[in-house]
Amino acid sequence: MFVDIAKIHLKAGKGGDGAVSFHREKYVAAGGPDGGDGGKGGDIVFKADSNLSTLADFRYKRKYTAEPGDNGGTSRRTGKSAQNLVISVPIGTLVKDAETGRIIADISDEEEVVIAKGGNGGWGNQHFATSTRQIPRFAKSGELGEELDVTLELKLLADVGLIGFPNVGKSTLVSVVSQAKPKIANYHFTTLTPVLGVVSMGEGSSFVMADIPGLIEGAGEGVGLGHEFLRHVERCRLLLHVLDISGSEGRDPIDDFEKINNELAVFSSELTDRPQIVVGNKCDLTTDEEIERISKYFSEKGYKFFPIMAAIAEGTEALINHIAAELAKLPPIKKFEAEPKPELEKPKNLRTFTIREENEIYYVENCDWLMEVMNNVDPDDYESLQYFERVIRECGIIDALEKAGINEGDTVNILDIEFDFVN
Repeated sequence: MFVDIAKIHLKAGKGGDGAVSFHREKYVAAGGPDGGDGGKGGDIVFKADSNLSTLADFRYKRKYTAEPGDNGGTSRRTGKSAQNLVISVPIGTLVKDAETGRIIADISDEEEVVIAKGGNGGWGNQHFATSTRQIPRFAKSGELGEELDVTLELKLLADVGLIGFPNVGKSTLVSVVSQAKPKIANYHFTTLTPVLGVVSMGEGSSFVMADIPGLIEGAGEGVGLGHEFLRHVERCRLLLHVLDISGSEGRDPIDDFEKINNELAVFSSELTDRPQIVVGNKCDLTTDEEIERISKYFSEKGYKFFPIMAAIAEGTEALINHIAAELAKLPPIKKFEAEPKPELEKPKNLRTFTIREENEIYYVENCDWLMEVMNNVDPDDYESLQYFERVIRECGIIDALEKAGINEGDTVNILDIEFDFVN
């Protein structure tokens, strides 16, 4: 089954929590805090795998979660960082933010790309000791890893893309000039998946040709199979437009050419500028006069035209030599650049909250991130409470309460924990 688009959920690993610990050793009095830091959470990394050709695996597994880092230990021992979660995808896979459509990465070479970063480990209580706070009974929780939905979109890497109506001989052409063995039959939509073939031009020289199936009138707007496969044309450096110049199905080949090019323009304006070579197939089924008429039309339009009989490889050698010469003049296969986050786009896991007043109680809500801090606060320890107060002041909760009209002695409720407001 060929699958070239999938949506998955990624959750990088949480950083390990810092430890609360105090040095204990015989003959060493008041050893002081020695809680170690938490380890880093695992990143989610994407890498290209040449053995994969579709995104079918992502139809059955849609959630990927990296391991968390280990918590810190005693004696200043740092928790072990988690291993990265490496996800293999076919070469040519675009990773996009599912919410905004922003391109995060183009996985088209051997370089591994971090898509979701794991959280940093929290500090142990050794970091919170000062000259006035010598016994800190609190530590910092590990940061949450990045979490997001991404869309995977496969755009095949091919030098040459074969386009044209069904049953014009594209699959036959690929089969005679390369080692590819596509399904060939005398009916429409024989090819239901893109077929790649490597065309060898001698030792150390070759190029990749792709048979793009399903193009018919209306393909650019989703008619037939074309909308599903037009994305694979976008990387091709050169387009080979195959026509049935015999008109064996009652269509005019020139009209076919104009219709398919219109569909390319509807799908992407960039494709209208892509170099094209026109191939007239099935020459044995038409007259010399008709071949001359069609050849003259494309010559006047500035296109190189090659009449061939793909079934018996007649004229294909000259065609392949010309393609190789043209490719040598063209830039490499297109690679999509990652798009930066918009300035207005809120970062994931932002420390947000809301304030609501009801019956003289001020509720701080939508602040689940604060639970990690509160879990490490000892309400019976003054210095620990001072740390908590500093956190909620630095993130703006105190200022927001004052703007909401809170007074000394009023009740504050944070995550169902109530206390009197003292400023």
